Amino acid sequence: MGSGTWWRYAVPDTIDFHTGAISIFLRLSRVENVVRLPVSSRLRAADEGRNRQLSKLHRGAEGMEMRLVLVAICLLLVTPIAGSFWTVGNQVVMDPMLICKKTRRLKGKMADICRKEPSLLKEIARGVQVGTKECQYQFRNRRWNCTTMRRSLRKILLRDTRETGFVNAITAAGVTYAVTRACTMGHLVECSCDKMTAKGNRLGKLTRTAEMEKSLPTEGDWEWGGCGDNVKFGFKKSRDFMDAPYRKRSDIKTLVKLHNNNAGRLAIRDFMSTECKCHGLSGSCTVRTCWRKMPAFRDVGNRLKESFDGAAKVIPSNDGHSFITEGPTIKPPDRFDLIYSEDSPDFCKPNRKTGSLGTQGRRCNSTSQGVDGCELLCCGRGYDTRVVKEKISCECRFRWCCEVTCNTCLVKKTVNTCR
Repeated sequence: MGSGTWWRYAVPDTIDFHTGAISIFLRLSRVENVVRLPVSSRLRAADEGRNRQLSKLHRGAEGMEMRLVLVAICLLLVTPIAGSFWTVGNQVVMDPMLICKKTRRLKGKMADICRKEPSLLKEIARGVQVGTKECQYQFRNRRWNCTTMRRSLRKILLRDTRETGFVNAITAAGVTYAVTRACTMGHLVECSCDKMTAKGNRLGKLTRTAEMEKSLPTEGDWEWGGCGDNVKFGFKKSRDFMDAPYRKRSDIKTLVKLHNNNAGRLAIRDFMSTECKCHGLSGSCTVRTCWRKMPAFRDVGNRLKESFDGAAKVIPSNDGHSFITEGPTIKPPDRFDLIYSEDSPDFCKPNRKTGSLGTQGRRCNSTSQGVDGCELLCCGRGYDTRVVKEKISCECRFRWCCEVTCNTCLVKKTVNTCR
C-alpha cells in the first residue's frame, strides 16, 4: 500500500437482532494520492495527530488485506440468518473485530473466539469462502444456483428450506475444514497437527467409525505416526462459533439449523481416510507409518449435495424440544441427513418475497434431460440459441523446466439461454 493510500470505515451503531436483518457493513473507501496543503502553525499539531493515526493504519495494512475477505462472521452467529457472509469480493465487507466490540451480547465460547483469537477468526472467514465456492459449484446447473446477490439470498435464508439447510451444512463444513487445515499447516498457535501414537493395528482410545474401519491397513505391521489432520479441534471450534447462540433455543428453525450444521461437520470428521508411508531397507515395507487425512472438500460437497437431494421434511414434535418427519412413512433422518421444515419456491420467475431471481438468461443444455437441461431449467418457457466467440487456451507447449506456454484461440460456441 503506497503512502498516499488509506482505508476509511463507517460502522453503524446498532444491530437488529430480532429480525435477523443483515444491516451492518463496513464500507471500504480507498483514497489515493492524498495531498496535504501547507497548514498554519496553529493547525500543525492537529495535523501531526492525524498523521500518527494514519501511520497506525499503514502498519496494519497487511492484516487489513486479510480482513477484506471477512464477511459477517460474527453476525452469522448472532442472528437467525446468515446472508451477508456471501458478499465475498464485493466492496461491502465486515471487520469481525469491530463487530464483536460493538456487540455486547456476545458471551461464552463464541465471545472468547471473537475477542481472544483473531487468527482463528481469519481461518473461519477462509472456511466461509470455501463453503461459498463449493455451494456455487454444486448448484451451478440448478434453478437456484447459490446466488451471491445479498438481497436475494437473505430472503431465501429467512425460510427454512432445503437450500437453507445446504448453506448451513456446507458453511459449517467449510469452517471445520479450514480450521483443521490451519492446525495441520501450523498457522494457529492454539493447535497443531494430530500426532497419534497408538501402535500395533489398533486405534488405542480413538473412536472407531465405519468409514475409519474401511480405510485402516489390513495387512502387515503399521503404527500411527506422522502429522495427521487435527479434525477434533476444527470440529470443536466450528461448533463453538456457529452453534453457540442457538443452544438454549428449541424452536423448529433452531433445531433444524443445529442439525444441519452438525451434518456438515460430520461429513468431514466421520469420512476421514488413512494414509500410510512405508519404511524399510531398499524400499521394503517392513513397517508402515499411518496418519488420518480429511477428505477432499469436493467429496464433502458431493456428499452434502446427495443429502440435499434426499432431505427430509420435519415438523415440531409434541414435546416442543425435538422434531419428527412430516409423514409417518418417511424414514427418520439420521445425523448425516439434511432436513428442512418449509417447501422451496420453484425459482422459475423473479419473486421479491421469496428471493427468487428466476432463470431468464441462464445458460442451459439443449441435449440434457437433467436439471441442467433447457426444459427443466427454463421451466417450459423455451430458450434462445446463438453462436458466440470465446477465447480459450490452445496449442500448449511444455518448456524445460518447468513452464507451460499456451496461445489464445477464438472458437465458435453454440449457447442456449432461457427465455
